[in-house]
Amino acid sequence: MKASGSIRAFAFLLLGILPAAAQQTTAPDDWARATLARMTTAEKVRMLHGIMAIPLGPPVAMPPDALLGAGYVPGIPRLGIPALQETDASLGVAYVMGLRRDGATALPSGLASAASWDPDAAYQAGAMIGQEARRKGFNVLLAGGANLAREPRNGRNFEYLGEDPLLTGTMAGEAIRGIQDQHVISTVKHFALNDQETGRHVLNVVMDEKTARESDLLAFELTIEKGKPGAVMCGYNRVNGPYACDNDSLLNGILKSDWHFPGWVMSDWGAVPGTAAALHGLDQQSGEQLDPQVFFGAPLQHLAETDSAYRRRTDDMVLRILRSMQAAGVIDHPPQPSPIDYEADAAVAQRVAEEGIVLLSNPRNLLPLSAKPQRIAVIGGHSDIGVISGGGSSQVAPPGGPAATIPLGGLDPLDVFLHTSMYMPSSPLAAIRTRNPQAQFSYSSGDYPADAAALARRSDLVILFATKWMGEGVDAPDLTLPAGQDALIQAVTAANPNTIVVLETGGPVLMPWLSQAGAVVEAWFPGARGGEAIARVLFGEVDASGHLPMTFPADMSQLPIPDLPGAAVPGGQAFDVSYPEGANVGYRWYAAREHKPLFPFGYGLSYTHFAFGGLAVAQGKTPTATFTVTNTGRRDGVALPQLYLTATPDGKRQRLLGWQRLVLKAGETRTVSLAIDPRFLADWQEKEHGWRVPAGSFAFALGESAGQLQPSVTAVLASRRLSP
Repeated sequence: MKASGSIRAFAFLLLGILPAAAQQTTAPDDWARATLARMTTAEKVRMLHGIMAIPLGPPVAMPPDALLGAGYVPGIPRLGIPALQETDASLGVAYVMGLRRDGATALPSGLASAASWDPDAAYQAGAMIGQEARRKGFNVLLAGGANLAREPRNGRNFEYLGEDPLLTGTMAGEAIRGIQDQHVISTVKHFALNDQETGRHVLNVVMDEKTARESDLLAFELTIEKGKPGAVMCGYNRVNGPYACDNDSLLNGILKSDWHFPGWVMSDWGAVPGTAAALHGLDQQSGEQLDPQVFFGAPLQHLAETDSAYRRRTDDMVLRILRSMQAAGVIDHPPQPSPIDYEADAAVAQRVAEEGIVLLSNPRNLLPLSAKPQRIAVIGGHSDIGVISGGGSSQVAPPGGPAATIPLGGLDPLDVFLHTSMYMPSSPLAAIRTRNPQAQFSYSSGDYPADAAALARRSDLVILFATKWMGEGVDAPDLTLPAGQDALIQAVTAANPNTIVVLETGGPVLMPWLSQAGAVVEAWFPGARGGEAIARVLFGEVDASGHLPMTFPADMSQLPIPDLPGAAVPGGQAFDVSYPEGANVGYRWYAAREHKPLFPFGYGLSYTHFAFGGLAVAQGKTPTATFTVTNTGRRDGVALPQLYLTATPDGKRQRLLGWQRLVLKAGETRTVSLAIDPRFLADWQEKEHGWRVPAGSFAFALGESAGQLQPSVTAVLASRRLSP
């Protein structure tokens, strides 16, 4: 008969067994409790705060074992507890201004990953960056961005996974699972409602619990369930008054009590308002030199020694960190600096890029391209040297360095670092030329629209690249293309309608020139092998299979908030943000208002055609939908049938319920079965503190996007209550 956890922990203490021996026989909780019991108060507090291990901000002494990276928290060598070596890693092991003088594999943007709708690709991408980080000596990745794209101008949307909780939770959860399977701890961030950069340190999101539970919080809940991250990073913003990192309702109430999250909550860098945040659920102060004081250092130690509430809380804080370290394998399997196979890792990044590229328009059937003698003009986007990437703490630089860096302005080193445009050395022009050696190529930077239009008139085909840099710390003022690129596209498409526009953007853009373009492709920020991925999709070596994770509005008036919140507020002055769409984020807002967007959520063309049929929904504890998918075209391709809720007993309601990514041969038919999470059929009941599925008739529909749904089928479901 096995001993209980408490008896086993006591036995370890009594016998004085070292943690290294206990690791082989105990569960994470048992080992954490046994180790905690052997720690002094000073040792406990040592694990609850750490520095930003980069020479930015106030000077700080770098410990000799600290790696240059986002953060460092000292270990306890006598107990076998290693230091936490932390790196930003949303899209690969971060650049940290080139201070480490190494490179890493740059994944495509989070939106590109989400546009693949491929959980396996997300897992493989997470595993890749987890392995690279481990080989560089890191054991904590500040990854797992799960904020919903409520604000399409948000400078960090490119790091995140779109506007839908189910898509975000699934993809973020798989990426985190991939990271942690490499014995590296991953965070999920930025908890919660951290949906814009403008005023991010001072804004206060005002939102009722029902709205938050059915939208942004649901994305985090699913991510945590699927990925089981070791840590949650709280955001800079306020939520209904208190700061997110000092928010008892958010951290103690929802995260730890309702969701039973066993890991720890670390602050964002410089986001701790005071020592009392410990009582409100914050477990660790990160980037301590950016805060007014090291609140979780000497002040917390004094309170832990004199106040029973802080003493209990300090023990819980340390226990959570220790548990996550053991659960992820950081204790048993420490990082092993070793060579990295960058070629193999780049292939992972290329797969994500290829699957995430979205064919938006192809009215002249210009795509896929074929190799034949013709005059081809390639214009704009620095496509002769590489592909653009998003900026900020998630910035990755490739081995050997970027193809180009373009400073965008700043008054201090941190601003300059955050606001620099970097290009990955994967030239679309070079990859396209390789595939059509018979063609005569010309290149124009696109700086002068008149010259570019003249070149277009002399050409048989034009491939025009347009970019929109996005980055941490700054939002876009609107959804236009910067630097006069809309005017460039209008001039070129007017001169030659056989123009393919390839967009490399960090989110949706307006397209006043859409009707003139011969084809439009959204390539996002496509990562380490973006040029190769773009060329393979353009030439049909792989099917165009990406689908939008965000709605592209037809104009700014369609947005719930047409003017960016806080844009007119003087810097440093607090302001409230309320979202008129409530829980109806993105496509749900468009459906409720009957707006027709430029391109709907879930939209994406293929080089073949598909038919869906036979939809039926069976009730049960977990309702299940079944249907068939047929490739009706002449070539193999990738289908993405999407299942939506369209009505409940309480009225019309649109919500993504599931999808399946299918690789089908020409003429092939396959039957699909999708389990439906009851929470997506339910309403959050604040008084009952739980979910309620109402009894009655529900309507379901299949579609190729949220805006292209087949006639609904109905199913009668029984009433059901679900715990939080």
